[in-house]
Amino acid sequence: MDTALEFTKRLVVLLRSERHAMAEFLVALAEFDRRGLWRERGHTSLFSFLRRELGLSAGAAQYRKTAAELIQRYPAVEGALRDGRLCLSSVCELAKVVTPDNCAEILPRFFGLSSRDAAAVAASIRPVENPPRREVVVPVRAVSAPASVAAPISAPIPFRAPEPNAPDRVEPAGHPDSARGGPVEPRAVGACPVALTPGLPPAARPSSVDWLDGDSARMHLTVSKAFLKKLDAARDALSHAMPGASREKVLEAALDVLLADRARRKGLIARPQKKARPSKADHIPAHVRREVWARDGGRCTFVLASGERCESTHQLELDHIVPRARGGGSTEDNLRIRCRGHNLAEARRVLGDALMDGYAPQTKRPAAPARDRPRSFPSGGG
Repeated sequence: MDTALEFTKRLVVLLRSERHAMAEFLVALAEFDRRGLWRERGHTSLFSFLRRELGLSAGAAQYRKTAAELIQRYPAVEGALRDGRLCLSSVCELAKVVTPDNCAEILPRFFGLSSRDAAAVAASIRPVENPPRREVVVPVRAVSAPASVAAPISAPIPFRAPEPNAPDRVEPAGHPDSARGGPVEPRAVGACPVALTPGLPPAARPSSVDWLDGDSARMHLTVSKAFLKKLDAARDALSHAMPGASREKVLEAALDVLLADRARRKGLIARPQKKARPSKADHIPAHVRREVWARDGGRCTFVLASGERCESTHQLELDHIVPRARGGGSTEDNLRIRCRGHNLAEARRVLGDALMDGYAPQTKRPAAPARDRPRSFPSGGG
């Protein structure tokens, strides 16, 4: 196998075999569960059998247990898992909302979804009842220990969610609503949900989202003390325009300003000038940016080998079809939207690696002095 196409065909075959094997395993597991054979093996539940006898992790065991139960009740789930339309990681979300009456209707809504997207769909079908709408600030502290003592990593401490009707208890000390002055210092509410290593600073963790219904979600985000200071300062700055605004409203207002600024830089404004201003030869006029952005839908237009478009919305750039270095103009017909990765790949294809290595960032070679660095990026792809 010397070509990408040959490798791709081989991977397709292997993926099909993997899905078939997983479906066969789940069908057999469903029959194993239906007959209660895990009891004969001395286990108290199918989950215990999967964990202890088959050695699966808790998450893997839960996914397979749930899928096996769904297959027993809804045969259509087996076919969706077998051909890859339904992801194993989304079956737990499907199980929350599927019934014999709605299976045919809602099952297709979970096809091709990640676990997070599946959670959003499940929440839209069956919203969380009476979700607590509170601002919870939980400090993350590391326990100091002597350097000579090797302390093991502490186990995660479970976080107890507050009762839905519990009173708010989360204003940081130093906030204008607090009786005390001084710097913003968040007070603990509940136990810390992060596992810490004594003597080491807490590692950054990605934010997580728990969907409550089709339009709202609870977001868990680790922030710094400086962030909290800026957030409270922003709320104070908006105290006249938005009296009593929650932190969510303040953050949303800040995001509106940021997105409006980004749109303005792209020329995407609500009331553009009727007469376009003259621009430099190497500059893309604002009205051309708007036309290209609207035509391409604000997504990367690169077409993959499978025939699908990239459709990425991350790090988008305007790409010159005929590079500026070869006389291409900044017109609507000669421009398209590309993500940075595909824009750079196109530039390498057109202009060659030797030239692009002088402009593309290199991670394995030391940075050149400022006087030796290229002053502009050649438009090959953009």
